[in-house]
Order: sequence, then C-alpha cells, then structure tokens
Amino acid sequence: MTARAIFDEMDGHGGHSRDAYQVLQEWLNSVPPQLLEHRSEEAELFFRKVGITFAVYGNAEAEERLIPFDIILRILSAREWAHLARGLEQRVRALNLFLKDIYGARESFRPSSSISIPITARR
Repeated sequence: MTARAIFDEMDGHGGHSRDAYQVLQEWLNSVPPQLLEHRSEEAELFFRKVGITFAVYGNAEAEERLIPFDIILRILSAREWAHLARGLEQRVRALNLFLKDIYGARESFRPSSSISIPITARR
C-alpha cells in the first residue's frame, strides 16, 4: 500500500493537520517523544491491572492480550460528530423498536409481516 492510499485522521490527505487536530499537533510538537512512550506504557499497565484484555481461546498461546488502543485519541469536529450522532440515534431507535417487539407483540416474527423502520442517509 502506498503512502497516498493511507488515510491519517490527524493529517488527512493534505499533509498538514486537520483543523480539529491543530492544538494537539502543536502540543505534540512541543513535547519529547519519550513522553508519549511513557504515557503509552502507563496506559498498558493500567489496562492490564484492571483487566481490559481478551484471550483468543483455541490458540496454543491463549494468553491475555490488551484491547488494541492508540494513545492519541481520535478527535471529531462538531460536523463529524453531528453526522455520527444522527446515525447512532437512528440505530438505537431501530434496536429499541426491535427489542420492544421481541419482548412484546412479536410482530416481526410473523411470516406475513415486515418491519418498516425509516432509514435516512445523508452524504
């Protein structure tokens, strides 16, 4: 995969920090790289201590593994969050309608019925 094909949430495709990351980029430029390494190690120790791990059973080495994480979090702009929030709210409504039905009237399990949930998508 070429560098052009990779999308970096912080830099986008243009090679300079996206607006939502400007303050973080300035901070990252001002601290030594060892600070991030140290913070990452601290987070890993904390995750292991509180049990934020998983195991792949069936593997010969079914050891506890850390849930993958990045010490630099994803920052969302207000516009990006609004878009995601609309989709999340829609899916929560659909799931709640489904749960209400399976624990209630069970209309969705009748062979002749179909569930009608308004789905909207905006691009």
